Amino acid sequence: MTAQFSAEVDQNQYLPEGGRVVDAIVTVTAQGGDLRGTGAAPSAAEVIMVDVSGSMGMPAQKIAEAKKATAIAIDTLRDGVAFAVVAGTTTAYMVYPPDARMVPASAQTRAEAKAAVARLRADGGTAMGRWLDLANYLFAGQQAEVKHAILLTDGQNQHESPQDFQRVLSACEGKFVCDSRGVGADWVARELRLIASTLLGTADGLEDPAELPAAFQTMTEAAMGKSVADVSLRVWTPASATVRFVKQVYPQVEDLTGRRTEVSGRIGDYPTGAWGAESRDYHVSVEVEPDAVGEEMLAARVSLISGGQLLTEKLVLARWTDDTALSTKINPQVAHYTGQAELAAVIQEGLKARDAGDVDTATAKLGRAVQLAAASGHEGTAKLLARVVDVVDAPTGTVRLKKQVAGVDAEITNVRSVKTVRVKKKQEG
Repeated sequence: MTAQFSAEVDQNQYLPEGGRVVDAIVTVTAQGGDLRGTGAAPSAAEVIMVDVSGSMGMPAQKIAEAKKATAIAIDTLRDGVAFAVVAGTTTAYMVYPPDARMVPASAQTRAEAKAAVARLRADGGTAMGRWLDLANYLFAGQQAEVKHAILLTDGQNQHESPQDFQRVLSACEGKFVCDSRGVGADWVARELRLIASTLLGTADGLEDPAELPAAFQTMTEAAMGKSVADVSLRVWTPASATVRFVKQVYPQVEDLTGRRTEVSGRIGDYPTGAWGAESRDYHVSVEVEPDAVGEEMLAARVSLISGGQLLTEKLVLARWTDDTALSTKINPQVAHYTGQAELAAVIQEGLKARDAGDVDTATAKLGRAVQLAAASGHEGTAKLLARVVDVVDAPTGTVRLKKQVAGVDAEITNVRSVKTVRVKKKQEG
């Protein structure tokens, strides 16, 4: 069966006289087995980067579970998928194959790779940019349509400068997708989110090393399920209109505004990475020149493009009215995701203020986060926030900072701050 991309637009089309800002939530869904309609899976390449610094051996369960997880990821690869395993310390070196190249997955290469992984030992420091640099080199030798990496660390990126780290990330951007994971209690959420954000992947932390095998399997299965690579969200706007921002808002918040590639003066492409059978929501905000009451205009044309092929397209409209009941109605999807974006921001700002010793700002920001989480039904985030604050009254955002908080609690709350939920459907009856 050939799968289809489809899109829906949620917005309030009505603007007051003189109104300029048009907001819309565009829900894009890809469903079915063969999204390309060719009957064949796209070519793929996978690099697994495993932290083998000394701290991975404390306790020994971390390196043991990391090796199990890597073996499961190797077994999850489709036959023929090019792959490599990289060990990371203050440098990066090949685990399998032994030289800097990638090999097709087969019964023989999987067995050889798992045997090499089983021999890994924990020793050294952490410089994640060097791991990513080697992955980028490996991917450069591949013509694969879908290029995916996993990066696992248990510590802070302390053996290279932030400038060197950023330089490597910038060099990798657009070359491959990377999911980053932290294990244990000493990783830094900001670093994992930076990797995932730049490389259009996901970030998360795992307190229990025993969770690693399932996490690696899930990430690899998702990568193997991608059917269309290098998909762009294309936004056309009329003359004199300006795109205010384009954000992915589900399943996680990711601001794509600064990643626009100009197609023409009125058309810009925003990267969304590779797609499998899934659904994502985007918030598109456009500023237009006001027209007369009663007039209607096309404020934006939003489409998904891959390899020059149009996958789906929807229109965003604007209509001017003097009916205040129409123009002041807030679209629930737009309101919800505006709140979700604010939720992610205030969590990060609150935790940063907490780390800096600014109790008042931290309390205010995290209190607002509790309030937003309660209002949007984001139960997962509400539970995470309860790790760092005592909630006095959720609807008003009244909280007290906990005096004793495990470092990993704050980091997990931070790294998961960008995850969102969809609007809760109202019960009928």
